Amino acid sequence: MSLERYFYRYGKATFTLFLINVAVYVFEAILSRNPISISGRVLAVLGQWNYAVLHLGAWWQPFTAMFVHVSIIHIAFNMYFLLIMGSQLERILGPKRVVVIYIVSGLAGNLLTLLLLPPNVISAGASGALFGIAGALILINGVLGGNMQMAIINAFVLFLINSFLPGVNAFAHLGGLIVGMLIGYYYGRVIKRKLTWAYAYGYY
Repeated sequence: MSLERYFYRYGKATFTLFLINVAVYVFEAILSRNPISISGRVLAVLGQWNYAVLHLGAWWQPFTAMFVHVSIIHIAFNMYFLLIMGSQLERILGPKRVVVIYIVSGLAGNLLTLLLLPPNVISAGASGALFGIAGALILINGVLGGNMQMAIINAFVLFLINSFLPGVNAFAHLGGLIVGMLIGYYYGRVIKRKLTWAYAYGYY
């Protein structure tokens, strides 16, 4: 399958985000001289080391950390879910909004990590951004399906199931999820108004 088909299958934004994450991991692996597990030295520079952000002026780390992963298993799981959920959201909202949700949710999760975890913590991963995408999908479906209560329950069940395993950054998940849910609620309302208008005037 050619590269163009992957862009068509998963969406331009989703597959571009996938390629960026993979390229960053390859760079990490080269610096670490280990394709399986990334060294703490590399993660302290490319990921988010709270002390460096707060005291060494590493202001870029909350952004770069959402493209950085700590191991081959870590990136494999995250990219699998990015392709599945990102492609669904891109079909609903389009490529630009998927990129915005990924970045804003990822930043929200990383900033919450910065505020609530100790300075010595080093974190990395696309999980906050992915929880934002998942939260947006769940709330859009909740608004359009008319069952907001169940949508909110589903979102937080997803959070509870995936956020309390060893080594998991629950704060990044929570920050990304809440921001994604807010964005999803907004766009769900926009889509519902358009559908209501279309039905009212016979454009269906």
